[in-house]
Amino acid sequence: MSPRAGSTGPQSPAPATLAFVESPVQLLNVLEWAHVHALRTAAEPSGPPGPEVEGGRPRPGGGLTLVVLSPTDPMTRGQLRRMAELARDEGYEVRWEEARGGATAPFHTVGGLAPLLRRAERIVMGDPFSRYVQLLLTITRARDLVVVDDGTATMEFVSQLAKGERLVRWHRRGGRPGARDLVFAPVSARARRRLTPGVGRRVEVFSAMPITETPEGVTITANDFSWTRSRFGPPRLTKGADLVGTSLVETGVVDPDRYLEAVQGLARTYGATRYFAHRRESPDKLHRLAVETGLEIVRPDLPLELIARRGPIGRTILSFPSTVVHTLPLALVGTEVKVAVCDIDPAWLTESASPRAQGFLSGVTGTARDVHRLSAVSTAT
Repeated sequence: MSPRAGSTGPQSPAPATLAFVESPVQLLNVLEWAHVHALRTAAEPSGPPGPEVEGGRPRPGGGLTLVVLSPTDPMTRGQLRRMAELARDEGYEVRWEEARGGATAPFHTVGGLAPLLRRAERIVMGDPFSRYVQLLLTITRARDLVVVDDGTATMEFVSQLAKGERLVRWHRRGGRPGARDLVFAPVSARARRRLTPGVGRRVEVFSAMPITETPEGVTITANDFSWTRSRFGPPRLTKGADLVGTSLVETGVVDPDRYLEAVQGLARTYGATRYFAHRRESPDKLHRLAVETGLEIVRPDLPLELIARRGPIGRTILSFPSTVVHTLPLALVGTEVKVAVCDIDPAWLTESASPRAQGFLSGVTGTARDVHRLSAVSTAT
């Protein structure tokens, strides 16, 4: 398959807005941003309708091309395919790039996108920490940049931008930069400068996360999942509880044995019967969870916000500190679902975990709105 063999929709030679996504959640949040942006544009009191508006109403697909920089793991690819179908149904052009399909794939991808990047008026991105996205930012001439949620990483991005720090993912903070980090440092520094508002350059952050530090000149727009709520649900509720998985083990933050014990404790205490796996959780870990806890392992084909909104879903959703403790209450507003978050006990952290891990995770929990906070469940020592 060629890098663009998966493209769908009509071809647009010069999109007004070019969006880059690498995960299903990022794609969902681009759809949420486009929905709000179209409504906002339609409501502008003066001037002729823009490309997103037709007859005073939002026009589906107006001026937006979604570029999927596809990863290699099957679960993420599957979810991205489903999200791409939803985007196409909304009228947006979707361009699928096999961006990691071999040693030469990045060269083909960047080369193929360069003309669009140079002509686009606005760039929307889901992960400013991504080296791929940072490289693409050095090519574009767009003066309007938008960062949509990539989960809890958005909180760290805004904080680092406000402090003028280099862009580093939260779970890698405190560690020594590797050889690849040093080689890529000039590109990353240039991308950070592009993401800093200046004369003739606008930066917007579209987020459902709590933003406590707003960088000077950055516009913060709240994501309330209005597109999701308008398209799906309300869900049918089951009597039991559902548990949401996390990739904290896979990122080296939490010890796998302690995580298993915590899941067992939550399932036993709250009567959970289903475990919604994070797309990055390893098959071996999930098999062990199924065998030792008796939970039904569900591998969602869409982001959890959409799965929960469509239903059926438990009346109680249990989670560890993660993005969903912020997003699920918004997606499920008006329903009787209760979201509960379990703290991470410092004893669960691995020796290699970032020194900032505990504080960051506590902040994720402490700033969540409309959730019930649970003490860390006890595990064997």
